[in-house]
Amino acid sequence: MTTSPRWRSVLTPAAMAAALAAAALASGGTVYADDHATPHPPYPSKPVHPAHAPQPAHPAKPEHPGKPMHPVKPEQPVKPMHPVKPEHPGKPAKPEYPAKPAHPDKPMHPVKPEYPAKPVKPEHPVKPVHPDKPVKPEYPAKPVKPEYPAKPVHPAKPVHPAKPVKPEYPVKPVKPEYPAHPVKPEYPAKPVYPAKPEYPAKPVKPEYPAKPEYPAKPVKPEYPAKPVYPEKPAKPEYPAKPAYPEKPAKPEYPAKPAYPEKPAYPAKPAKPDYPAKPAYPEKPAKPEYPAKPAYPAKPAKPEYPAKPAYPEKPAKPEYPAKPAYPAKPAKPEYPAKPAYPEKPAKPEYPAKPAYPAKPAKPAYPAKPAHPEKPAYPAKPAKPEYPSKPAHPAKPAKPDYPSKPAHPAKPDYPSKPAHPAKPAKPDYPSKPAHPDKPAKPDYPSKPAHPDKPSHPDKPDYPSKPTHTKHQDKDQW
Repeated sequence: MTTSPRWRSVLTPAAMAAALAAAALASGGTVYADDHATPHPPYPSKPVHPAHAPQPAHPAKPEHPGKPMHPVKPEQPVKPMHPVKPEHPGKPAKPEYPAKPAHPDKPMHPVKPEYPAKPVKPEHPVKPVHPDKPVKPEYPAKPVKPEYPAKPVHPAKPVHPAKPVKPEYPVKPVKPEYPAHPVKPEYPAKPVYPAKPEYPAKPVKPEYPAKPEYPAKPVKPEYPAKPVYPEKPAKPEYPAKPAYPEKPAKPEYPAKPAYPEKPAYPAKPAKPDYPAKPAYPEKPAKPEYPAKPAYPAKPAKPEYPAKPAYPEKPAKPEYPAKPAYPAKPAKPEYPAKPAYPEKPAKPEYPAKPAYPAKPAKPAYPAKPAHPEKPAYPAKPAKPEYPSKPAHPAKPAKPDYPSKPAHPAKPDYPSKPAHPAKPAKPDYPSKPAHPDKPAKPDYPSKPAHPDKPSHPDKPDYPSKPTHTKHQDKDQW
């Protein structure tokens, strides 16, 4: 055994676990000894281990230098008090509204007279046949659009100075090549599947027969009156619930101790001033552009000729009668399905070996009995509801009348050909734009001033070296 405190904390739960396991095995052994007359002989005891040599003591840790105290913060000046606000004068009293006059009573509405029965609607007369539509006349040709006058020539723009030459960037380093990917191994060849059997051809779907006509619907009779239900009995009241016992008072916690005062932080060093920024050179004056010439006036738009009158539409012809649908043929039977081969028998699995017997489980101590619950008062019996009356039988639903046949649609007359559109005149060619002047050179940017250097970092004391478990041989 070792004398290290860490090994002691590890071995304590291990010794407890070994003691519990020995107790469980002892209880199982006693049961086993009771069943058999001849118990097993005891095992020989293990020899005693020699004592370990004492370990040298750990060297003492060096003391750390004391930390400097923080300087005390200066007191803040007292802020002046705000002046007292003057009181606002009170609002004048609001006058009361005059009382509203009472409205006169409304006169009673007269009794509405009964309306007479509506007369029977007469049938619509047959529509007359419309005459044929006349041919549409041709439109007159549109007038020729006049040409626009030529645009004036713009004056030449002033010449801008040339831009300065851009400095060249350094060449980027060459990217190293990646190693070559390993060759992918080839997959084994796919086995050839057996050929599928050919299915027989599907039969042709027969046509459906014509739909029969529906008979006329009879008049629907009225439902009988609903019976009156009896009144429900009153619900009894539940007894009062017993009061719960009072809870014990909660004890007070002790007061928390006051924290010590925090030391003041030292003042920060002053930040050095940056050097003055140099002045930028003045930009050259921008030349003025010449005045823009005025555009010529647009010519007046010519008026369009008067639109001709549309001819009358022709009469709509009658639709021909719809032909009757032919009867559908009988559906043929499908051919017999071919027999599939039988599946092979599944092999049986080998028998599973028997597991060794588990040790007997130790008995747990008996649990304390729970206190008895108070008895609640019995609930009142629920009254029975009266039986519902039987509903009257519904009348039979009448059949619907048959639908009339739709008339055939007439053929529409052919449309007349549209007249050809006149040719569009060509636009005049645009004048060429003058060349743009060269852009002037911009002045070079001044160099940025140097940044101030950061203050040096103070030297902190070095950390002491730990001598505990430096070598792995001590473990």
